Amino acid sequence: MAGILVLLVIGLVLLGGLVITGVRNKEEVDPLQKRLAELGDREELPSSLAELEMSLSRKDRIFMPMFEMLAAFVVQFTPENQIETVRVKLDRANKTDTQPAVFFAQRIFLTLVLGLGAFFMFFFVSNWPVFRGVIGTIGGAAIGYYLPMMQLDSQIKRRQDGIVKDLPDALDLLTICVEAGLGFDTAMGKVYEKWDNDLSNSFGRILQEIQLGKLRREALRDMADRLDVPDFTTFAAAIIQADQLGVSIGKILRVQSDQMRVKRRQRAQEKAHQAPVKMMIPMVFLIFPSIWVVLMGPAIILLIESGVIGGF
Repeated sequence: MAGILVLLVIGLVLLGGLVITGVRNKEEVDPLQKRLAELGDREELPSSLAELEMSLSRKDRIFMPMFEMLAAFVVQFTPENQIETVRVKLDRANKTDTQPAVFFAQRIFLTLVLGLGAFFMFFFVSNWPVFRGVIGTIGGAAIGYYLPMMQLDSQIKRRQDGIVKDLPDALDLLTICVEAGLGFDTAMGKVYEKWDNDLSNSFGRILQEIQLGKLRREALRDMADRLDVPDFTTFAAAIIQADQLGVSIGKILRVQSDQMRVKRRQRAQEKAHQAPVKMMIPMVFLIFPSIWVVLMGPAIILLIESGVIGGF
């Protein structure tokens, strides 16, 4: 059993070694300043430190400090390019409150938990053979390592689909506002005020960056990079080009709105054409066998009782 435990430890170390050794500059955050900022946002000051601590959620009191401690260790062995990749994905999933180092720590923690859980289940509960137990343990650890990233990719895909769906309606409102005489920035403000979704929040972030001094074309280009949605990238490129060449933004918005609606109709038609092919698998493996049992079952029972099938 000691040899199996050694193999388990080596496997977990190899999984952790997927985070290739690198160097990252750590950003020191003063916890006192952070706590003072939290107190400044409260309308009523707590009477004691215990009351302040208990006012926090269980996640902030227990789990997040543990992940931050693990993140401080993991980040020392994580290359900067992987940190930046995770930061971009977190931004695209609109999880700006999660630090990349904390996300890495959660992955390592989940890898250890599922790996050890699989080890005890396969070797002490199920009594599997050694080889199958090692494979199952490695599989559990691999699930713990890749599951958070798969969930993050799913959130990004769902957010991008929502932006693609809402973009034609937003362009219609932008077109109406600009043709009514409003400026493009004011039109984006109207979209931000009217809806509360990922696309309208993106327009609101663009307006905030413009107010902070960033050029409009830079804010649009940065937002297109963050969202990674081809339709929004096309829209941003058209607006930037119209701004540089002095073309009427109203005409550009009208053309972009018509194109986005055509694309949305084409996507709906494509999904409708794919539906029969996707329905084939459940029909063949689930619906057709049930129909055959209902239709042919009584006839087969009669043939068996009459001895016709038994004679073969």
